[in-house]
Amino acid sequence: MARASPFHADIDFGIVLLSMIPLRFFIRDLRIRQRHDTKRMWGYHLKKISIFPRPGFFLKKPVPDGLNVMGVKRSGMKVCIMCGGEGTRLRPLTFERPKPCIPIVNRPSIEHLVSHLSNLGFRDIVITLGYMGNVIEEALGDGSLFGAEITYVHEKTKLGTAGSVKNAQKFLEDHDFLVVGGDHVTDLNLLEFYREHSRNPATVSIGLISIDEPGEYGIAEIDADFQIKRFKEKPSPGEIFSNLASTGIYVCRPDIFDAIPRGKKYDFARDLFPDLMEHGHVLRAWLARGNWTDVGNPASLRQAERWMLQDIPYTSISGDLTIRAGQIQGPVQLGSSFSMGVNSRLIGPVAIGMGTSLGDNVLIGPYTSIGENCHIKSSAKIFSSSVYNRVVIGRNSTVSGSIIDNDSVIGDDCSLENDTVIGPRVVFRNGVVVHSRTRIWPEVVVPDGTIVKEHLLNDNYAVKCEGS
Repeated sequence: MARASPFHADIDFGIVLLSMIPLRFFIRDLRIRQRHDTKRMWGYHLKKISIFPRPGFFLKKPVPDGLNVMGVKRSGMKVCIMCGGEGTRLRPLTFERPKPCIPIVNRPSIEHLVSHLSNLGFRDIVITLGYMGNVIEEALGDGSLFGAEITYVHEKTKLGTAGSVKNAQKFLEDHDFLVVGGDHVTDLNLLEFYREHSRNPATVSIGLISIDEPGEYGIAEIDADFQIKRFKEKPSPGEIFSNLASTGIYVCRPDIFDAIPRGKKYDFARDLFPDLMEHGHVLRAWLARGNWTDVGNPASLRQAERWMLQDIPYTSISGDLTIRAGQIQGPVQLGSSFSMGVNSRLIGPVAIGMGTSLGDNVLIGPYTSIGENCHIKSSAKIFSSSVYNRVVIGRNSTVSGSIIDNDSVIGDDCSLENDTVIGPRVVFRNGVVVHSRTRIWPEVVVPDGTIVKEHLLNDNYAVKCEGS
């Protein structure tokens, strides 16, 4: 341990104690890695600092046909990402963005998915678009920043899962291809899945994962050769013969297009798979190991972000940083122009975007993400929550296990209980209490001292929150 000094950093244990007033760092894209090769400099105990370019930093042009970012011949593995759903179960978060663009650790969730697929070698990507598809195109561009090439296929009418893939047939029919949902968050080794399918004759292989509550998914019964014997979509009590749930991730042979009608709403699980089995086609299972969820409700969204935050490997600081007698226990990701008041504390894993400020005596607990240009006032506390951009949290307010959308204002002395979802541009006056599992629609104003026990809707927006 280094001797006491005005600036004391003990990064070996992920803790930064700062007591110099004020102390400003000017650091650009630095990564502080947790290593054993530490150096003692000027009385500080600091780890080696390494500099890494952002993904795609050197990439000025799209990846040429047939090549990856390094100029190596591409593998030819294709993936189709389905992004047609409206995300009604995640309202109010999906009124102004498609479900694949809901932020997870301050990035659209589909960016995490595309990055994962590209890293596995799936760099020829076809994305089927429906609801607010232009927002997805703006987020991903041509794919070059991910070392991939993206083709977009728009749906004029709702075609279902299999129907949307049929609509993209001309881009997929020359080789076996992977199918993934645009709302999936996963670290599964899908390259292993693809190779396993290639070694065994099957029209389609289905990724299955063991879960505790399979009633919301399609379930399958398999034999010792991993052949699927039965398949049931969203079984009722008494019909749950297995806890092996379909992930909605498939590897298909091109001849599967012969079984999908063109221009008709048609689903993989509800229509195609029962039809294939009835006509004697072999469907094989691949048993997945790892993390997977489809972000279908607020609880699964929070779980997905928890996984992502848990994977933050080290403390990362970009740009300038102002801290006054605060404490940071990593790992944390901090954007530029971040400031933190006297006696405030961050307990990682935490991610905070650029321009965000924390007042005095603020406590940010583990598994929390806060977006850009937020203001967390003095004595506020945030635990295991997702706070999007330009949000204000008032003095002495507590946010626990909640999601708060852009431009919302939470007054002083408020309490947001677990699993609450606050839409964009909502205003809470002072002393508001929101009970668990409550949703607040966009632009609602909640008066002082209100106790919110049920959803607060806005007649200017749709009210349905069931479905896709």
